[in-house]
Amino acid sequence: MSEPGSLPVPPVAVWAVMRRPWRFLGSWWPWRCWAYLGSGFPLGYAVLMALVLLVGLGVLLAVAGVGLLLLLAAVAGAVPLGELERRRLRWAEPVPVTDPHASLAGAGAAAWLRTRLRERATWREFGYAALLGTVFGAAGFGVLALLAFSLLLVVSPVVVWALAPEPVMLIPGRAVAGPLEALGGTAVGLAGLVLAAYAGALIAGAQVKTARLLLGPREEDGRVLELTRSRIRLVEAFEAERRRIERDLHDGAQQQLVALSMTLGLAELRLRRIPEAAEAAALVGRGRAEAKLALEQLRDLVRGIHPQVLTDHGLAAAVAEVALRHPVPVTVDLGHLPRLPEPVETTAYFTVTEALANAAKHSGASHVGVAGRVEGDRLTLTVTDDGRGGAEPGAGAGMAGLADRVAMLQGRLTVSSPVGGPTELRVEVPCSG
Repeated sequence: MSEPGSLPVPPVAVWAVMRRPWRFLGSWWPWRCWAYLGSGFPLGYAVLMALVLLVGLGVLLAVAGVGLLLLLAAVAGAVPLGELERRRLRWAEPVPVTDPHASLAGAGAAAWLRTRLRERATWREFGYAALLGTVFGAAGFGVLALLAFSLLLVVSPVVVWALAPEPVMLIPGRAVAGPLEALGGTAVGLAGLVLAAYAGALIAGAQVKTARLLLGPREEDGRVLELTRSRIRLVEAFEAERRRIERDLHDGAQQQLVALSMTLGLAELRLRRIPEAAEAAALVGRGRAEAKLALEQLRDLVRGIHPQVLTDHGLAAAVAEVALRHPVPVTVDLGHLPRLPEPVETTAYFTVTEALANAAKHSGASHVGVAGRVEGDRLTLTVTDDGRGGAEPGAGAGMAGLADRVAMLQGRLTVSSPVGGPTELRVEVPCSG
């Protein structure tokens, strides 16, 4: 049974183990729960102090305008705390809690803050921060105090023996006569350890349930994830259809045009041997020239759909080939790019070709530079021209379509084109799936 509005989740692991007491007490689960609660106590205390300071000062200084920034900092700070808690949760729960936030790779600070404040997951994380600082932090401290007192009782005979003849009191007002009498404290301490184990497991399990509810994805987040997957499937379906069209054009129409050109060539040779058919031979020759022109146009079309050099040799070679045919001199610096996933290479290639086409048609540039590198798992490409600038990124459907295609891969496309130039198009695309 899952929480309302949340995605289906498995049962809490530590609660399942607790159903077999001897197995639970003899396992590492009590120690894992104690470590989880023990690390959560100082963290919860720090979170509580930060919330009191930021929210308290934010309310007091709201009139001055500074308070709003403090309140925003309190809410935004819950996002990295949520990420830390999802990682720390692995101490008490083997099933990870996935990140409910949308990917904002490459986004600036302002865009990151605007998006996170609009997400429900951020406010759920803020609620979790309040619970961690008040409820779970205090509960963890209580379990740790019980554990420490129980351990002290377990070793009480050793303490009595070491401090003898100094009196030791396990019960206020009553001194223990010797180590043998302190064995009763050991029995109580062992019972306290069992109680601390079960109390720690119960509280840790409750925190796991709460973390899943507040820090994990909900149904609406699941719909966003499914939408992202469906967009990626659309890109893959488009690429499959593109390959089919390219194959059909290459194996069908191109071959038929080649055969037609050869047939017309043979017919022209035979007609030229007949003096009375000179006019017909000229018409056949004209038809043969038009067939050749159609074949060249068809080959250019196939090359524009997806160049074979991109498939065989990668992005650097494909861009270098385009640069050689470009009417404006182009400098290409992509020599050290490795082979990338096909959707990344295809998107990057068509982005570069569209930018080069725009530079040739509209910029009046005398030189264009294309540079790219891979840092970590992210491809960054820049296309810069020395033209007149003043380009409107949203004016052309081509650039808008490229921006949508880059966004499908969780990437980012930006254009900087001040009046007077230069114009720079920048693409950042994750290389991992």
